[in-house]
Amino acid sequence: MMEKQLRSLLAAVQRGRLPLHRAVEELRHLPYEKLGYAMLDHHRPLRQGLPEVIFCEGKQPEQVATIMRRLHARGIPVLATRVEPALADFLIQREPAARHHPLARTIVLPAGAGKTAASSSHGRWRRTPPILVVTAGTADLPVAEEARITAETFGHRVVTLYDVGVAGLHRLTGHVRELAAAGVLIVVAGMDGALPSVVGGLTSRPVIAVPTSRGYGAHLGGLAPLFTMLTSCAPGLAVVNIDNGFGAAALAHRILGLMQRPPQASPSARKRATGQTRRRK
Repeated sequence: MMEKQLRSLLAAVQRGRLPLHRAVEELRHLPYEKLGYAMLDHHRPLRQGLPEVIFCEGKQPEQVATIMRRLHARGIPVLATRVEPALADFLIQREPAARHHPLARTIVLPAGAGKTAASSSHGRWRRTPPILVVTAGTADLPVAEEARITAETFGHRVVTLYDVGVAGLHRLTGHVRELAAAGVLIVVAGMDGALPSVVGGLTSRPVIAVPTSRGYGAHLGGLAPLFTMLTSCAPGLAVVNIDNGFGAAALAHRILGLMQRPPQASPSARKRATGQTRRRK
């Protein structure tokens, strides 16, 4: 939003010409920042409850570095995904405070000192149950770690339970309490992709299934576990795209956000409540 527009909006609120809730609605969609090759959506946290994340594939190193710097200037932690080693070295040279997670192929640039806009969101999730990330095998760790780092960057507590696939089911059944204690479960599996169905039958919590591209020939690069998860007999299972750990964490974030959001009354209910309050006075 241009400064002139922002001043006009705030002045209208100050003078009583515009209700506060209307001003908030206006701000939900603005502003964005033009870089020529990118348009940075700085109000995505207000509108969607999560910040813009940098998907690095196909971008030039200098483009990624500039986007990261401009997002970070708004006082938010910045997450970059699908970061190759050469790009990671380049970004860390530009931003020494950045943390590289090679297995997850991510880089996180924490919010700067004194920047409270993002750090306050981390405390917001302390009273919600943790996200539990489960994998069928060790080969699924890159996708699981992408989900873990994403969720932690968004401020969540994350617990992991790795290498508990159906080939040795006793490894999973010893952790039923952990399954029940989680707020949301992200279950990552390649090969036959059967683990999310098993987990979905052991807990009432939301389960997000993530197929991976790990497996032999008829696995078809992740299509076999994807189809297995989509046709799961466990009701209520959500499935994201192949290798999409980030997408699973973003969905878990939105689900947990519903636990914190107070129910909103309809306009007619609000009017009735206001009328009752006035009569009591």
